[in-house]
Amino acid sequence: MRYLIDNFAEVMAITRTHLVLALVPLLLGLVIAVPIGALVAGNRWARRIITTLSSLAYTIPSLALFVIIPPLLGISMIDPLNVIIALTVYSAALLLIAVPMALDTVPDSVIDAADAIGFGRLRRTVTVDMPLALPVFTASLRVVVVTNIAMVSVGALIGVGGLGKLFTQGYQRDYPDQIVAGIIVTLVLALIFDRLVFLLGTLATPWTRADARVKGARS
Repeated sequence: MRYLIDNFAEVMAITRTHLVLALVPLLLGLVIAVPIGALVAGNRWARRIITTLSSLAYTIPSLALFVIIPPLLGISMIDPLNVIIALTVYSAALLLIAVPMALDTVPDSVIDAADAIGFGRLRRTVTVDMPLALPVFTASLRVVVVTNIAMVSVGALIGVGGLGKLFTQGYQRDYPDQIVAGIIVTLVLALIFDRLVFLLGTLATPWTRADARVKGARS
């Protein structure tokens, strides 16, 4: 704790870098996964292929991915873009599985009603299916946020900034306080963004709160 207090400004600067490296891949993963996941949700074979590829992508060790990406794209291994691309792969992989699973929770009766009144596939997905799937999707999104915040630390092993620097430097200097500071800040970030995603999901689905109040009143 002493290290964290004495070097607060430096740790906050590292924390900002850490957040950029964690959240940009999350946003890119959403941009990739939501439309593709919604597109394949109703197609059994396409969904199976996407799920298999996503599962395989997520099994690639992060360090191996950090080594593979630079020569493929012609960038430096210590370029922050290396970490962003790698974490985008992981984020998209998890979310490509999560989107169809969330859409599975939409009642068939609701889908039939939307189709009956003339909603096209795109309009129904955007205005009916995805909003109703949000509670389940939010749970998966929370996992991805926390995972990204944790995995950014691995980037320190290839020299990319983030809170992982506190781990590697603390180990090299045999300075446990620096390692503890990195652990504390990483945990705090994970908890904050986990709750933030939860609150945003709750605000985006006000009908779930109404249902909870009705159930509470009946009980």
